[in-house]
Amino acid sequence: MDTSSTQPTVLVTGGSGFIATHCIIALLNNGYAVKASLRSLSREVEVKQMLTTGGIRDFSKLTFVQADLSSKTGWREAVEGCTYVIHPASPTPNPAAKHEDEFIIPAVNGVLFVLGAARDAGVKRVVLTSAFGAISYGINKQQPYTEEDWSDLTQPLPAYQKSKTLSEKAAWEYVNGEGKGLELSVVNPTGVLGPVLSSDYSHSIKTIHQMLKGELAGCPKLSFGYVDVRDVADLHLKAMISPKARGERFIAVAGESISVLDIAKILRANLGKQADKVPTRELPSWLIRVVSWFNPEVRLIIPHLDLVKRASSEKAQRLLNWQPRSNEEAVLATGESLIRLGLV
Repeated sequence: MDTSSTQPTVLVTGGSGFIATHCIIALLNNGYAVKASLRSLSREVEVKQMLTTGGIRDFSKLTFVQADLSSKTGWREAVEGCTYVIHPASPTPNPAAKHEDEFIIPAVNGVLFVLGAARDAGVKRVVLTSAFGAISYGINKQQPYTEEDWSDLTQPLPAYQKSKTLSEKAAWEYVNGEGKGLELSVVNPTGVLGPVLSSDYSHSIKTIHQMLKGELAGCPKLSFGYVDVRDVADLHLKAMISPKARGERFIAVAGESISVLDIAKILRANLGKQADKVPTRELPSWLIRVVSWFNPEVRLIIPHLDLVKRASSEKAQRLLNWQPRSNEEAVLATGESLIRLGLV
């Protein structure tokens, strides 16, 4: 099944996505042949430009295939000849979504399409990109969340986090029941920061973008765990090949949770005049709630207000020797790349 003279071939789904492009970069830099799935092959040039921004110069081991989470069509061809699959593709938060099923149905069906095709093609292991949202919602803990925790589906969950929980549960159920030897590992990232490669980036980065552009009057009282996208990609590769990762989940988080105000302080302390528009104060939560009545985008953060959710990456560090960058490095890499690409 090894179609490369050096390393096996890996399918990366949703090849234009923020995590996916960084996974492709890490794979190519480690000698793997990569197939990247796209909803439309018209984005091939755009993806290659992002990879070029990320340092890739040789595309001889990269091919593109057309496949969409909304359909079985294309996935059999996509996984053909692949030893591994990395599956980051998933619907992303859309404030205009009218029903949670716009997230849930393609997320759940999509993971089953990919797993079914992978099993039938004799793929060794699939690494699924889930989310911290599948771990920490509907339950409040003083202690850090671990891979043993699951979001509580009996509680009202935001649509995106519900889709991640249901799709990951569907993946484990499929592999354990119908997998026929197909292996599964799962990576659960917290908020993903790090170098942007184009204007198409993780929704976690939008806050830093807005800060640098002067679009935030102040910082909402939010605290999250964060992780650099390069370390998320590294964890996917480690989970893909390590025997210890079979059947395991791994939280990807750099360290302790930090607040939006902490992020603002890092930017202002390190980026000089380029951070002049970054806010310096925290906004009262009652004001954010009032604004959310009129702004559907602000409404997405209401469930997070005033909460501090801590997460532990001890398992990834212990089993896979994963060593993430610090929060400060991730924040600065984000801000510097937005400035470098002229996006602020």
